[in-house]
Amino acid sequence: MNDIEPGGTRYMTQLFGEKNKSGLTRDLIEALFPMFEEASAGAIAVDREARITWMNNSYAQLLGLKDPAGVIGRPVRQVIPETRMPEVVETGKPLLLDIMEHQQQQLVVTRLPFYDEAGEIEGAVAFVLYDDLQPLTPLVSKYRRLHQDLAAARKALAKKARSTRYSLGDFVGASPGALEVKRRARLAAGREMAVLLLGETGTGKEVLAQAIHSVSSRAEKPFVGVNVAAIPDNLLEAEFFGVAPGAYTGADRKLREGKFQLANGGTLFLDEVGDMPLPLQAKLLRVLQEGEVEPLGSNKVTSIDVRVIAATSRNLEAMIADGIFRSDLYYRLNVLEIPIPPLRDRLADLGLLCETLLWDISEGLDMRAEITDAGVAALASYDWPGNIRELRNVLERALTMSEEGGVLDADAMFKVLPRVGARPASQIASRPVRPLAATLAEAEAQAVEEALVACRGNRTKAARLLGISRSVLYEKLAKMS
Repeated sequence: MNDIEPGGTRYMTQLFGEKNKSGLTRDLIEALFPMFEEASAGAIAVDREARITWMNNSYAQLLGLKDPAGVIGRPVRQVIPETRMPEVVETGKPLLLDIMEHQQQQLVVTRLPFYDEAGEIEGAVAFVLYDDLQPLTPLVSKYRRLHQDLAAARKALAKKARSTRYSLGDFVGASPGALEVKRRARLAAGREMAVLLLGETGTGKEVLAQAIHSVSSRAEKPFVGVNVAAIPDNLLEAEFFGVAPGAYTGADRKLREGKFQLANGGTLFLDEVGDMPLPLQAKLLRVLQEGEVEPLGSNKVTSIDVRVIAATSRNLEAMIADGIFRSDLYYRLNVLEIPIPPLRDRLADLGLLCETLLWDISEGLDMRAEITDAGVAALASYDWPGNIRELRNVLERALTMSEEGGVLDADAMFKVLPRVGARPASQIASRPVRPLAATLAEAEAQAVEEALVACRGNRTKAARLLGISRSVLYEKLAKMS
């Protein structure tokens, strides 16, 4: 493998010689396979048609499969919908490091194609390097810091130009409701269609609108937002379509562009579109149908190319029934509907939201802030009519009043939580008071049993569901036995 140059320096030529023209061969994969399998949390192989040819027991347990042999011959996507193995087989390019989400699990996976002697792709293998992201915490933390620095830079640039401050990663949440919102947002970003965002105030509609724009084909073009409810009715037409020179007394001597002209080529975000008066609804509908704008006081029509994302906290269908919102405009705006669940319906995201909001808040206060599990549980006792906007306000007030160096516990939360909107205490039957240790042990044992039942005995998945490591779970099981 090593040759010697005239000057005596050794240098590397080819790793495997002429036989490695196309990539890893089946023989090499088979030689390395036992080592990879032993070091991984699961392994799988597919043929050139992306059908499963082999799967070890560890991977089957991760996937919740009782019989690995039962999936042999099936297309891999039927068993693992999130897999990218067909992509590896099709392109011949390895995916050395990827995080795959499967049934609320986050698996760190590597995928490698292999070739026959003729240099044709014969199939691919994949190994689960980690079934728990805990070992990668330093790497994830570094990525998060870099992402936060990038977000801060984007926000600074957005103040100087009509650009977006938010990406899809800024819509925080891993609950089923939040994941469905993100799925639809990605779908919207990849298509040129009108989008209607439905959600209560404070749920993050503008964040989502900017996120859709930032990953769409219009990302380099302007993003212009206008809150319909914040503009007087008599100024809305001028705000939307612009004003011709001398259109009325006091008007500028040059054309004043409206929001549609400013957003030309990009995205126009119409917030609280349900507050738009009927006369303007008719004009907006015409602009969307014709792709043309006529400034106020002008006879000249200008072509525009604008993608519209609308949002409202009102029930537009009920407004249509009452005759205060046009049905034809509703159908024009509602090509893809994205309902955003209120915070009270996705309390599972409270921890993630608090972590993100506290980082943002504490950066401005030049202090470190964190919240305990008990603090998050205290927040879950409230109904959050103001949603994420109200949550941020509560956290800011708690930090301002905190005397514990930025560590927010349940007591700190209850001090600032509004009493109106608190959930009524559950009716608990009268029973003898028991020692706290016994009560906690019983509750812990019940939680472990329920997690194992929900995960069909899979201890790795049960530990993840409980938010603890596998070693801690094994310790608790030993105490219960």
